[in-house]
Amino acid sequence: MIDRETILGNLERYDPEKIKIGVLASHSALDVCDGAVEEGFNTLAVCQEGRDTAYTKYFKANRDASGKLRRGMVDETIMLKKFKETITPKVMDHLLKENVLFVPNRSFTSYCSIDAVEDDFTVPMVGSRSLLRCEDRGGEKDYYWLLDKAGMPSPRKVKRPEDITALTIIKLHHKQKKLERGFFTASTLKEYEEKSQTLISQGVIDQESLADARMEEYIIGPVLNLDFFHSPLEEKGARIELLGIDWRFESSLDGFVRLPAEQQLALNDTQRIPEYTVCGHNSATMRESLLDGAFDLAEKFVKAAERHFAPGMIGPFCLQTCVDKDLRFFIYDVAPRIGGGTNVHMSVGHPYGNSLWRRSMSTGRRLAMEVRRAVEQERVAEIVT
Repeated sequence: MIDRETILGNLERYDPEKIKIGVLASHSALDVCDGAVEEGFNTLAVCQEGRDTAYTKYFKANRDASGKLRRGMVDETIMLKKFKETITPKVMDHLLKENVLFVPNRSFTSYCSIDAVEDDFTVPMVGSRSLLRCEDRGGEKDYYWLLDKAGMPSPRKVKRPEDITALTIIKLHHKQKKLERGFFTASTLKEYEEKSQTLISQGVIDQESLADARMEEYIIGPVLNLDFFHSPLEEKGARIELLGIDWRFESSLDGFVRLPAEQQLALNDTQRIPEYTVCGHNSATMRESLLDGAFDLAEKFVKAAERHFAPGMIGPFCLQTCVDKDLRFFIYDVAPRIGGGTNVHMSVGHPYGNSLWRRSMSTGRRLAMEVRRAVEQERVAEIVT
């Protein structure tokens, strides 16, 4: 891990009056930029050629002569051949000269490699650099390890295919779409063997990934992704905030479940096993009697993160949960940074964040508000790693 003195040394050279919010142009970047401009910051998005027009054209910021924003939210872009070039001396030097505080998202750690993010990226990041690696399932201290240390509920692990006795989800990467999912479900060993061989023959998964797959009991219930925020700076109210809840659209699963059973049974071999590639999100709320349980999960997570991954959780994080028939939460995934579904909060905010702060409050805006507070109180060092 890059030493903290290097990051703070770079931060000391920043002009507090010219701080910009930077982000890799993918995942939740629009929410980050939208929230930043709402709080008076200029924004910078690091783009990859061929997948940049949302940032360089359609949501490009347009300001008048006085600097007032008239349209869009992306002020400046850096164009790269590949995202991984973000962690090169030339790009990092530019970010440092532009006084950029960088917001990590899942695309950043996926395309640039977690090793490089931890060891080589010299730009101050708003968030918890030490926690980002725990997202990689199967690591020595992944988020399942952290959930266990915190005493938090997660689906029962199935150790071997031979142990499958109920509906089980098998989690592994897609063979062709390297950063997407090759998930499938099975209720018996026979179904596991048949489906896995079919997917291998179709080029969806490979044997090596299958051998390392995470298998766990499938929780039958709604998905509620809890978008929290933890503030190291808050002194009057609770430091943990529930900003919003989202849930996913998954292809081709969502199209599959909208078909009548007769049509599902008529699908051919290439259509019959749905894929779980996330392609969108929607917003949700939950019954108020569940809120205490949700906040209890967040409190436990923040305490465990502080204990095992100093300095602990800074800023936005997402606990991705399912709720079973007995209204029990099970955490099936953790995002120790801004969640992938927070674009549903853009501009309009979310009922929870809006009600808490008495104004439109998205995750992106709450993050920028923390940066604004840190700048004004000369406490930026407390929110960066």
